[in-house]
Amino acid sequence: MFAPLALTQALPYLPLAQGSIDYQVERRADPGLIGRTLREAGARVVLTRNGLLAVPLGQRNVAAQPNARMRLATLPGAYVASALASHPHVVAMYLGEYAGAHPERIVALDISAVDAVPPAGRAVDAAFDERGDAAGGPAVLESAVQRFDWVDLRAFVPRASGRDIGVATTMLSLANWFAYQTHCPACGAPTRAAMSGWAQRCTNGDDGHRLLFPRVEPAVIMTVVDSQDRLLLQHNRAWADPTLYSVSAGFVEAGENLEHACRRETMEETGIEVGEVKYLGSQPWPFKISLMMAFKGQALSTRIQVDGEEVTDARWVTRDEFTDLLVTGRISAPGKATIARYMIEEWYGRSLD
Repeated sequence: MFAPLALTQALPYLPLAQGSIDYQVERRADPGLIGRTLREAGARVVLTRNGLLAVPLGQRNVAAQPNARMRLATLPGAYVASALASHPHVVAMYLGEYAGAHPERIVALDISAVDAVPPAGRAVDAAFDERGDAAGGPAVLESAVQRFDWVDLRAFVPRASGRDIGVATTMLSLANWFAYQTHCPACGAPTRAAMSGWAQRCTNGDDGHRLLFPRVEPAVIMTVVDSQDRLLLQHNRAWADPTLYSVSAGFVEAGENLEHACRRETMEETGIEVGEVKYLGSQPWPFKISLMMAFKGQALSTRIQVDGEEVTDARWVTRDEFTDLLVTGRISAPGKATIARYMIEEWYGRSLD
């Protein structure tokens, strides 16, 4: 008897699960850590703004080219060390250190609250010192808004190195948390950054200045196959691209385990009952601050009944049918930053590139 899950293996590569930096967690409680780090040789600053990543000017124009390369724009720490004093709303985050003969420490800044100033006509990362900003002039962060391009993580990931992807994912996860939690959930008082950007502290003394940590939202995503090893694909109403088809996913409910969440989401969205499930892997998904945990499940039924609210269409496909749908453009696959793409590839048996 054919067993669709018998040869299922954990996914060997996931694009956002490449973080290799040493977080140096033991140093985070030091209130002077970021200031000292910015003045050290080898310190580099990376930037995010309104959920986007800073890349060197001109790189946004190559985002549509499949073989183009991108990198994070960086500033030497000394450029911005004193500038932070005049920007109290900038969130600084100590991401950690890459060890080696010349250790590199990374500080991330969310400059969403910084207004732009007109550029002075220079487009490279190292141009800031030509205006005297290398000593920490107050305009260095305002200039950065115009002097760099700003791209979405989804466009960045397929064109960047594993190191830069890891840095970008961590930076966005923290920055997005700071953006949507601005007040203490217990008493409603404003919060301020703490623990070198890895926590928030409530400003209410009567409430004990409680320390708040990011609450990662667990989500499951699952490929479902039937007894003939066909794959269940679905299109969600929220997706702007009408040809985009992917797999079942959703957030874990309170008091629910991961396996139950997989079965419940699939049943709710497509009416398919799932039995055995196997774990495939996980990766962070900083929209806003989720952890996607991937599974593969075997269907116990095949009659599809979409809910009509979240999912508007679903279908079973063989590998040949899937190939034909892709080649003819009737469906498109999830992007290269998503875990869904690599889950589908695991079933498909080859790359979707």
